[in-house]
Amino acid sequence: MITFLSGGSGTLPLIRGVRQILYDSEIAVVANTAEDLWISGGHCAPDIDTAVFLFAGILDTGRWWGIKGDTYATHNYLPKVAGGEPFPVGDRARAVQIARAALLREGLTLTEAVERQCRSLKIGATALPMTDGDAALFVDTGTERIPLLEYRMAADPGTEVRELVGPEPPAVTDRVRAAIEASDAVVIGPANPAASILPILDCAGMRDLLRDAFVVAVSPFRGGAAPDPKDAALMYAVGEPPTSPAVSRLYGDIVDVFVQDIHDPDDVPGSLRLETRLMHERQAESLAWDITAVIRHAIS
Repeated sequence: MITFLSGGSGTLPLIRGVRQILYDSEIAVVANTAEDLWISGGHCAPDIDTAVFLFAGILDTGRWWGIKGDTYATHNYLPKVAGGEPFPVGDRARAVQIARAALLREGLTLTEAVERQCRSLKIGATALPMTDGDAALFVDTGTERIPLLEYRMAADPGTEVRELVGPEPPAVTDRVRAAIEASDAVVIGPANPAASILPILDCAGMRDLLRDAFVVAVSPFRGGAAPDPKDAALMYAVGEPPTSPAVSRLYGDIVDVFVQDIHDPDDVPGSLRLETRLMHERQAESLAWDITAVIRHAIS
């Protein structure tokens, strides 16, 4: 069994590749919740939903978010009735958010609500929020604080990011702890550390838990390719450049095998060099085979 720490869209292609090797029942995903927010009465949890949609076979893999073929009638009509939203929410994705909001209002934890929705969608994998506590991150621009998800979804890449601001680190859940302890390995996917992975690692108890696990981390930066301006700005906001050595420093001593791209000009001593571009399914499956081979060798 493998547990993925996942956020953003970077890890999802790798998970899709691993699904060609393992059964869904052998895969767990611990999803970042730092970008969760309430929109139009619904509970928007993008990193949870993209994982759930992937396993349900309905994820729009052209964008790596949302439901394929979704419509936007509600979002488009809101401005006509003095409403509006910071970014488009599809009609079927909105139904998921409305249903989850109702479950939360009934008193279910986020973990319980997600589990209920996974059962309804007949998902065989385990999808878990990293915490049931408040973990929302805000981007401090110097003049205002905006939710991290609004920043990432905005069209303007030039917004200044001074720092990421959040609450006291929430606790990792018992379900997350059990999934990691039952796993042969934990894979930190190629997602932006500042926005997607550090919030998971900062959950109280998570780093201690990972020090007792076999952890493979994949860098999202390849050196030769310029990173997305927003990804770069978020990295600088946590005091590091958008490079593989910076990712390695941020993760620290929890990683057993650090993977960086074969073409990356920046060197992380002791790293495993692999092809990490995931532009199509074959590349994702190839990287998945390489990573699972490393894991099997480590546990044999």
